[in-house]
Amino acid sequence: MLRFLLKKPHLTAGASVAILSAIAAGDSASSSGPSDNTRARLSISLPLRNLWEDIRVASSFPLSGEGSGFPSQHQFVGGTVPSTGNDEGDCKCGKGCLGRNSIANAAAAVAPAVVNISISKGGVERTIGSGTIIDPDGTILTCAHVVATFHKGNASSRGYVTVMLQDGRSFKGHVVNADDYSDVAIVKIKSSTPLPSARFGNSAKLRPGDWVVALGCPLSLQNTITAGIVSCVDRKSSDLGFRGVGKEYIQTDCAINQGNSGGPLVNLDGEIVGMNVMKVVAADGLSFAVPIDMVVKIMEHFRRRGRVMRPWLGLKMLDLNPMIISQLKERDRKFPDVDKGVLVPMVVPGSPGDLAGFRANDIVISFDGKPVKSIKEIVNIMGDKVGVPFRVVVVRRGNKYVNLTVVSEEAQV
Repeated sequence: MLRFLLKKPHLTAGASVAILSAIAAGDSASSSGPSDNTRARLSISLPLRNLWEDIRVASSFPLSGEGSGFPSQHQFVGGTVPSTGNDEGDCKCGKGCLGRNSIANAAAAVAPAVVNISISKGGVERTIGSGTIIDPDGTILTCAHVVATFHKGNASSRGYVTVMLQDGRSFKGHVVNADDYSDVAIVKIKSSTPLPSARFGNSAKLRPGDWVVALGCPLSLQNTITAGIVSCVDRKSSDLGFRGVGKEYIQTDCAINQGNSGGPLVNLDGEIVGMNVMKVVAADGLSFAVPIDMVVKIMEHFRRRGRVMRPWLGLKMLDLNPMIISQLKERDRKFPDVDKGVLVPMVVPGSPGDLAGFRANDIVISFDGKPVKSIKEIVNIMGDKVGVPFRVVVVRRGNKYVNLTVVSEEAQV
């Protein structure tokens, strides 16, 4: 409103202040007067009164009656700010709305299931990470690097760690499974009574900007909660300088420190959407979590085989989109006429892909009889199938379609 007032050529800044003061006084009078229907009286000159009448009509901010004055918070921000009524601070704009208690409620839903994982060194318990009880029978999800030196079952530890619950109870936990590549591990404890557990969400539904809550035991400080937003839903491992088979992480700006590893990343519905694994030491607001959808797949591998099997083709792949395709067409007039697919810029010599006849710059449009447009789709189709032949259709320069059969090998990671 102030900007609008100062655009009037015959109005000085001083007059603007006078009007704003009058508005404030009127708002106070209307709220504290003897009656809700009392109209505020403005003691200003006739020219300013006329100008104020024009502004009052144009701005539609009446100074009298119930609900007068400036718009409510919901009017300003489209219903995303909690109301201040007698609703215990939560807003009423629907599911997904951030209210005063949203983060606290999300943390409360999973906090009882968050545990501190430690080892005894010199008679003193030392925190090595966090974990989450995911089944009342005592199954705990944590990071493989947290228990890396203990899941081998060496003589000193015999694969055991100490697990402390938030209610103060302590248990001896046995490391059941651990996969170093995905950084997923399972620890088991035994209790005579059912334990509090957290439920899984769906990390595929996350969007950049979504609110998330991180729980754990950073720097041995148990029951610690931090919050932030999702910065990136599919941060590639190659972006972080990791080599080998590609992985994806959820990037957030939650405060994560040593000891947070293995703790849950939770959405506002109180569901686990990720497992906190690492942060960038030299930067603030750069932390990463393993997507819970991938964790579920790893756990299925554990259940079926006791370990994770990953098929390998020896192909470097790149997702195509209309902009990349347009740029490649500008560089090569014989680039295939495709609107989607997966580009193979490099084939590892002697690999299953090389033996199958793949060439650099092939474009995969069908894998195992299914049309594909992303690397993730190919990975999902392969699953844990090692030694299995896959029928592939690729397109080459000059729109040449070629049928190939590739037999996957187990990846050495």
